[in-house]
Amino acid sequence: MTVIVVLAMIFALLALRLFSVLGRRTGHEQQLPAPADDRPVAARAQAGAQADGAAPGQRVAENIVSVPAQSGMRALIAADRNFDVGQFIGGARAAYGLILDAFWKGDRETLERYCDSAVRDAFIAAIAEREAAGLTLDNKLVRIEEANIIGASVDNGYAHVAVRFEADLSAVTRDSQGNVVAGALDDAVPTVETWTFGRDLRSADPNWQLVETDEG
Repeated sequence: MTVIVVLAMIFALLALRLFSVLGRRTGHEQQLPAPADDRPVAARAQAGAQADGAAPGQRVAENIVSVPAQSGMRALIAADRNFDVGQFIGGARAAYGLILDAFWKGDRETLERYCDSAVRDAFIAAIAEREAAGLTLDNKLVRIEEANIIGASVDNGYAHVAVRFEADLSAVTRDSQGNVVAGALDDAVPTVETWTFGRDLRSADPNWQLVETDEG
C-alpha cells in the first residue's frame, strides 16, 4: 500500500473523510440497470445526481467514471444494489474539505474513524512531527476542479473505488510565534491525487474508509 508521506514542516497532508453521506442508503440510490439500459455508468450517475437535486456546483461531470473503471463499477453495483455512483462522488467532494481541515487542525479522532490503520498512522505521524517542531498549518481548500472515479473492484465482498481529485489549495505554515515560514494564502497550488476507498459490502455500516493514497 502506498500512502502519501508529508513534509510536515512545510506542506499539508491530504486526506478524505468519508462520512455517512458516502454510499449511504437514502432512498435515491441507483438500482442495478436492466439489460436494456445500455447507457454508460457515467450517464446513469449523472442522471442520478441531478435527480437528487444536487446544487449546480456539486453536480457530477459526465465523465465521472472513466472507461477503465466502468466494468468495476458495474460489478460493484451488481454486488450492492443500493450503491449510488452520484451519491458517492458527491459525498466525496463535500467531505474532501472537511477531512483536509481535520488534518490541518490535528484532529486525530476524525482520522482514526475514517482511515484504515496504515493511512491513519502516516497522517498522525505527520501531525506529531509538525507539533514537535512547533508548527501550525493555516491552509485553505480553494476549489475542487475535478473528482472522477478511475478504478473500481469487488473482491470477496470487499469493494475498492479509486477517485482522482484535482484541486487548488493555499498552504501556509507558521511557527510557534505565528510567523509565516512557508507558503502564502493568496497563492493557490494545484494538487492532483488519487485516493482509494474501501468498504466491506457485507457490513451494515455504509461508511467507506480511506485505504490508499497516491500522487497524480
